[in-house]
Formats: sequence, structure tokens, C-alpha cells
Amino acid sequence: MSTYVVLLRAVNVGGTGKLPMADLRRLAEDAGFTGARTYIASGNLVLESDDDADAVAVGRTLERALAAYAGKPVGVLVRTPAEVRRVLADNPFPGEPGNRVAVIFLPGPTPSDALDTVSRADDGEEVRVGDRVLYVHYPHGMGRSKLRMPAAAAGTARNLNTVAKLAELSAER
Repeated sequence: MSTYVVLLRAVNVGGTGKLPMADLRRLAEDAGFTGARTYIASGNLVLESDDDADAVAVGRTLERALAAYAGKPVGVLVRTPAEVRRVLADNPFPGEPGNRVAVIFLPGPTPSDALDTVSRADDGEEVRVGDRVLYVHYPHGMGRSKLRMPAAAAGTARNLNTVAKLAELSAER
């Protein structure tokens, strides 16, 4: 049995992409996964796969189920518990509050020009590259930032507190 952390894109953010977490758990279980557990209403799911499916296969299965439910594609990013723990360990802003550091999970390798394409109205934000993630320190909060990161367009962001909780939930399995 393998455990996975699933991150959905654009779910329950700003009134778009409404997906009740009870429905997400049911969709995961109907797709053949077990132990589905959500964390806050923004598309975070920890689940188990009884077969030999890898993270890519888990993501594809959930993408199909979510598209049937929503009537449109829903972005799904899947990580192993070890990958989530590594994201925490590699945090380049360890002294900053977890609600002021975002991790943007990317669907593939971090582009080599990720930092070169960042544009901003400087509000003190700092961006660092990680393994299939971008780390962003928002000293004044994410909500007022003018930061633009083309490399993050297909990704999904979680603050460090949420990432830590997902690591904890996935370690309980």
C-alpha cells in the first residue's frame, strides 16, 4: 500500500471551482483509493493506493474522476510523503512564519529560467527554486503581492503551515 498527498489546482479559491471536501473524499474512494482524508477546503487530500500505481497513475485516475464530476479539467498534482517532507526540509526561509512562505508545487521539473521570468512590483518578496517547487517569501502577505511567475502558471500554492500539516497527515499512514 502506498500513501500519496494530492494537491488540486484552483479549488475553493475566490469562489471558483467549488468542490465540497466530502465529495472529493467520495470521488477518491469511488476511484479505488482508500483512507481518503482532506485538509481544509482548498483541495488537499491524503490517500492510499492498494495497487502498484505510482504518483502519475494516481494523478491521472483522479483527473478523470474530477473532470467527470466538474465537467471540466481539474489540475491534480501528486507527491509522496517523502517528497513533501523534503520540501519542508529544503525550505530556504526557515526563520520566516509559515503563513508568509508559500510553496508552489509544479507539475514537472522547475524550468531553468524560473527566476529570470519573475516580474514584480517589489514588495520585498523573495523567490527560490526547489525540486519541482518554487518557494516564495511574502513578507507582507500573499494577498497584496504583485509578483508574477510564469513558471508557476500550472502549479498550485500552499503555505508552509499547510505543507507541514500534509506531511504530518501522510506520516500517520
